[in-house]
Amino acid sequence: MALVRMNLRAVTSWVGIARLFAILLSCIAFSLVASTGVYRGPYGTWCMFSWGFCFAVTLLIVLLELFELYPKLPLSWDDFTSAFSMLAALMIFTSSVVFPSVFIGSPCSSSICMRQAAATAISCLCFLAYALEVGLTRAKPGDISSFLSTVPGLLKVFEAYVACLIFSLLDTYDTVPGLQWCVAVYSVCFVITLLIIIFTIGRCLSYIPCPLEKVLVAYNALAMLMYLTTVIIWPFYSFNNRSRPSPCGANCSWNKHLGVTFLTIFNFLAYLVDLVYSTKMVFIRTRS
Repeated sequence: MALVRMNLRAVTSWVGIARLFAILLSCIAFSLVASTGVYRGPYGTWCMFSWGFCFAVTLLIVLLELFELYPKLPLSWDDFTSAFSMLAALMIFTSSVVFPSVFIGSPCSSSICMRQAAATAISCLCFLAYALEVGLTRAKPGDISSFLSTVPGLLKVFEAYVACLIFSLLDTYDTVPGLQWCVAVYSVCFVITLLIIIFTIGRCLSYIPCPLEKVLVAYNALAMLMYLTTVIIWPFYSFNNRSRPSPCGANCSWNKHLGVTFLTIFNFLAYLVDLVYSTKMVFIRTRS
């Protein structure tokens, strides 16, 4: 009878402890909101999904590392865990902002509101746990053995996630060619960035018959320039001769376009920083 081998460092290292806290805190946040029964609609569903999804995947990661089963998986484990911790941090952060802004009113005196406020605080702590994991697993300068744990790799996850948020806010754009161009930029950059992440985790990038680092630098430069056009075009066609209607609620088209504007700026800055870091990594490797 074979003995089950356990790797206790999976739960005793700083990364393991951060994951255990994330599991506990996401479970508590999910349970508190579920106990209120007030989470209907797309925003509440998204928050509940974020807490539940992050809880389940983090628990799976801890179990796979605890019983040392992850080497049997056909993927780059370090890249997968780095990408997921970054994704989880972004998802929990979004939920920590969206949930109180949609569901918590003023004054907050009822027991349901108290539980919602507690869930928000727990969610913020959960975000800090995932952010700590990202910081602990981030590759040291010059180390590119795990691409998605480097700054450019983490930025790839950020860029893809922000693009998803942009897609969730798009509504009226099909009648304006300028806005159609912006949506095309969002879509093309999202697909290419997502493929880079998937190919990295699946260990497929080594099969590309060209200098990968230089290709990534060229793509980051192109994506940055394309996003630069959207930073100018999207707000021009969205707000030119258009004032904010009153009232303008959560589903107001004007508010959604404003959200897309800010997210576009965030992604432009992300691609700019990505380009700087990628160029620096290629330059250092070439010199060495």
